[in-house]
Amino acid sequence: MAGALFIGLMSGTSLDGVDVALVEFQSTHKPHVLQTHFLAYPPELRTQVLALQHPTANELETTALMANTLARLYADAVNQLLAIAALSPNKIAAIGCHGQTIRHRPELGFTLQIGNPALLAELTDITVVADFRSRDIAAGGQGAPLVPAFHQAIFAHPQLNRAVINIGGIANITYLANNSDLIGFDSGSGNMLLDAWIKHHKNLNYDANGAWASTGKIIAPLLSAMLEEPYLALPPPKSTGRDLFNDAWLAGHLADSNYAPEDVAFTLVSFTAHTIHNALLQHCRDVDEVYLCGGGAHNALLIQQLQSLLGDITIKTTDQLGIGVDWVEAIAFAWLAELCLNQQTASLPEVTGAKGARILGAIYQH
Repeated sequence: MAGALFIGLMSGTSLDGVDVALVEFQSTHKPHVLQTHFLAYPPELRTQVLALQHPTANELETTALMANTLARLYADAVNQLLAIAALSPNKIAAIGCHGQTIRHRPELGFTLQIGNPALLAELTDITVVADFRSRDIAAGGQGAPLVPAFHQAIFAHPQLNRAVINIGGIANITYLANNSDLIGFDSGSGNMLLDAWIKHHKNLNYDANGAWASTGKIIAPLLSAMLEEPYLALPPPKSTGRDLFNDAWLAGHLADSNYAPEDVAFTLVSFTAHTIHNALLQHCRDVDEVYLCGGGAHNALLIQQLQSLLGDITIKTTDQLGIGVDWVEAIAFAWLAELCLNQQTASLPEVTGAKGARILGAIYQH
């Protein structure tokens, strides 16, 4: 589909809103980004989605209704993007919609991203490709992370060993070594624990630039205890989410303590930096370059903490590789949709642990 236009939609575990990217693909499947847009989640919607992360009363109906609500929000985001770009729906080959993750339990054989793609297709008059993770899990894989395949296609260098680190609610690492197989996995919590902590204490959705956390200091015993989390020692392939790193997990580490809130915040930032650094040391030797993307790339304190651990390896951002830090995942799902419509495999067994590469995505034809 050389020259075809696709829209990528991403709403991640940070629950801040919907990233939308309008992408044109050339014959090489390389994306050319034409327009981007962001639509924030209303506060009450964010609260409702958070509540669905854990079992609730009448959750089947609640989840189905939330899927419809998200589809309408996604449609609004798409229509706003098209208005900005002055394009009609018939110019778009497909929407690649990740959906909102409600559960991710590959060890039990399922993952659940909601957003009612059938309704989204009706509301936009555009074909929708969704449910990208289930086929990989059915083949014995983790269903995540999926973006390493995109990172490899777009960011790999023939001579340099690059690590691309997406820091959203969860942090994931793609290691693009020039002389070995690609490695990709979730290293642990990204922003989600700090986001929950500042929401509780300051009623803010995130700590802009790490400003609040910067007023605190590291609590060494707390950091050491958190770094004992068994998930962190597991070898790839592995993936995680809010099912593990949640309020209850943090509360368990804070039981019977009287730490200053800002010190906990600083320690949570340091925890993310240490988990990324430790994962690089353990699984991604000989890194030449580190590139950040995702919301965490805006956190100056996190970058400072990570840089102090990395030493001589200078941290850069994917902006320097031609794709803005806030748009990598949305563009990736446009790319995944394009591969799906072309009946090309997109999963990487060496990343997810599946028994083979699979075509990812379910198509809701307009």
